[in-house]
Amino acid sequence: MAEKISTDLVIIGGGPGGYAAAFYAADLGMDVTLVDTEENPGGVCLYRGCIPSKALLHVAKLINEAKEAADWGISFGEPKIDLDKLRKFKNDVVGNLTGGLGQLSKRRKVQYVRGFASFIDNTRLKIDEHDGGESELVFKNAILATGSRPATIPGTPESDRVMDSSAALDFPDVPGKLLVIGGGYIGLELGTVYAALGSRVTVVEMTDGLLPGADRDMVRQLQKRLDDQFESIMLETKVTEMKEQKNGIKVTLQSGDEEQNAIFDRVLISVGRKPNTSGFGIENTRVAINDRGFVVVDPQRRTAEENIFAIGDITGDPMLAHKASHEARTAVDAINGKKAVFEPWAIPAVVFTDPEIAWAGLSETEAKAQNRKVEVARFPWAASGRATTLDRSDGVTKLIIDPETERILGVGIAGPGAGELIAEGVLAIEMAARVQDVAASIHPHPTLSETVMEAADSFYGHATHIYRPKRK
Repeated sequence: MAEKISTDLVIIGGGPGGYAAAFYAADLGMDVTLVDTEENPGGVCLYRGCIPSKALLHVAKLINEAKEAADWGISFGEPKIDLDKLRKFKNDVVGNLTGGLGQLSKRRKVQYVRGFASFIDNTRLKIDEHDGGESELVFKNAILATGSRPATIPGTPESDRVMDSSAALDFPDVPGKLLVIGGGYIGLELGTVYAALGSRVTVVEMTDGLLPGADRDMVRQLQKRLDDQFESIMLETKVTEMKEQKNGIKVTLQSGDEEQNAIFDRVLISVGRKPNTSGFGIENTRVAINDRGFVVVDPQRRTAEENIFAIGDITGDPMLAHKASHEARTAVDAINGKKAVFEPWAIPAVVFTDPEIAWAGLSETEAKAQNRKVEVARFPWAASGRATTLDRSDGVTKLIIDPETERILGVGIAGPGAGELIAEGVLAIEMAARVQDVAASIHPHPTLSETVMEAADSFYGHATHIYRPKRK
């Protein structure tokens, strides 16, 4: 007979949404249980996503900068890649962070259950525990935070040579030729890593541009550099067939009416992610799933079942860790009776390629699609003293502005460290800042953050380091 346990709040899924909800609820004095299949909290983000990929992107940046240093009069020999040490570095990063979360969970007295949870009904869960046991958990409230998984392509051969993002992060080897299917952020980030380590990388993307949905002005800054790093970028191209052969994966590529075949040592499929909403017994509750497979929630992240909430990737785009973490606080506050809703003006997005691309709020591309009248203030990094000292003029900072109120509606940045700079843009949008607020805020010199201030100055036609008079 299964052991019975009870809790005020159970969170299913230990990723950035789940553990943020558990820790916040515990800080508020609630009796909290967190259920996940891993040894410690962390979820896909820490174990197989954001964190390991950024550790490897740091390595790729170091390799590329060592090569570029020859232009500055400093030459290094060809790098020697020790894959075992590289994996250990990546695994140590993951282990340190997830282990730290395990300790924080204990210190907060969160009951952590390692196992797989599924709903019996709207107040009970069946938990298949990691050690083979089984228990029943009775709860007052629940938060679903089960995340997402890599999407697949129909007809993909079962082969070790065909990888999803999780397998690619384990680095079985450095393939001579790598095909990346999908020109989104996951494919470009991992393609950047493999290219730096020595793979000849080809990217195929079905649409007419990389990073579909991102601001085209930003993407152009990135593609110029990727054209040099990758062997080929094939747009408006799709994979129609893949077959394993002794010497690799034979791939048929179709672009318009033309077909071509090529053989690759490995193939990385990075065509997006799908929400994990099946297999959890959701059908035993009133929780509703929409036609795209996402859980339907209200602004408080409450589902159709009054005491069950959902956060993170399973509630829809954007599938971002920081979105899940903030949704977690909203859900916990709502459970505690606070008048909290999730209604951010800006959710930042960052692509950690080189250069990085980051944006928040309304983009110029979105404004055009909406036929919305905006003004755009740009500052090219070629005019930035700090960017010049880095030998990196391939960047731009832009502000999307309401022409009537001069309120900042969006911010886009392309360049090294853009992900660190975008937070100022998020704050400006959330605080309903006007262009003058940013222009009048003293920024340190020489820094890349100055480009935000100078973009604001350019709106008025008096940016110090560019000559661009205000049009009358």
